[in-house]
Amino acid sequence: MWIYEKKLQFPVRIKNPDPALASMIISQVGGPDGELSASMRYLHQRYSMPDGDVVGMLTDVGTEELAHLEMVSAILHQLTRNISEDKLMNTPFAPYFVDHTTGIYPVAASGVPNDLKYVGVKGDPIADLNEDLAAEQKARVTYDNILRLTDDPDVREPIKFLREREIVHYQRFAECLQRVQDRADQKNIYGYNPAFDKRRR
Repeated sequence: MWIYEKKLQFPVRIKNPDPALASMIISQVGGPDGELSASMRYLHQRYSMPDGDVVGMLTDVGTEELAHLEMVSAILHQLTRNISEDKLMNTPFAPYFVDHTTGIYPVAASGVPNDLKYVGVKGDPIADLNEDLAAEQKARVTYDNILRLTDDPDVREPIKFLREREIVHYQRFAECLQRVQDRADQKNIYGYNPAFDKRRR
């Protein structure tokens, strides 16, 4: 059970609408490396994780990713609210507007809707935690790319905050991977499993 604090993790106060920028930032809602996929990945991986502390970390980070989804959605809403149709014409946001008006729909910047195939859950702690490390770096790169595309400080500050949290999550997952590896059968970490491999070493 979660207790929901009704405020954003970092304030979002965007003064200048920019539907073209919104059409790119939408990837952090529904893209392959976005916050929706991240939250689903971590909140589902925790069930097969054999270490209670790592389960707790997956729960914490998965929950925080939902808060990040809320922040990105607030950014998108503020970039597109009260914008006239004539200002949407000839922007990359126009095709999105046709299908969703200015509602927040989980889609990548390329237009591909979110799909659970983006959610890596293998049920093996080593595989899953390596997936998580890669996911956090890919999300960090996406935020880097967004920062390259805007000079608006109202957008940059919350995006920089989100980018920093991806780095912190990466560090926490690295600690979790080390913890799991320290407790695991070292041979099994590198692919040896006596249930499948009949050779004796």
